[in-house]
Amino acid sequence: MFLLKALIVIGTFCFMEFMAWFAHKYIMHGFGWNWHKDHHQHHKGFFERNDYYAVVFSIIAASSIIYGNINSDFWFLTWIGTGVTCYGVAYFIFHDIIVHRRVKIKFVAKNKYLKRIMNAHYVHHRVHTKDGAEAFGFLYAPQKYDPKKRE
Repeated sequence: MFLLKALIVIGTFCFMEFMAWFAHKYIMHGFGWNWHKDHHQHHKGFFERNDYYAVVFSIIAASSIIYGNINSDFWFLTWIGTGVTCYGVAYFIFHDIIVHRRVKIKFVAKNKYLKRIMNAHYVHHRVHTKDGAEAFGFLYAPQKYDPKKRE
């Protein structure tokens, strides 16, 4: 049973990268642009309207964990919610701390993988409008975003 729970968490974590890409491309840069646009523009303050997306995903994750714990027929929702939560933590560390430095730390990426996903995110942010952006993923970027290949 432990292995099954672990596979559900890992599978959900991986699926969340697709969901994040999909939501970023078709919702955040679509009908949800009003929440996302301040993330593409310079602004004062720590919080952005874009943070509402984290609240929405947190509610989904917490609700899944709670419902899975109170209803044994839906036990698997606990582990799906855990996978969503783990993805949210990884996203926060990568996106908000490492890339956007919303929490001030000294960090220099030396790892090829980190350099690639950071570069992809910087390429995405070259566009300050709803349309014309590329690289909508968060924790995965194709090799074409390797900084040496884009120079």
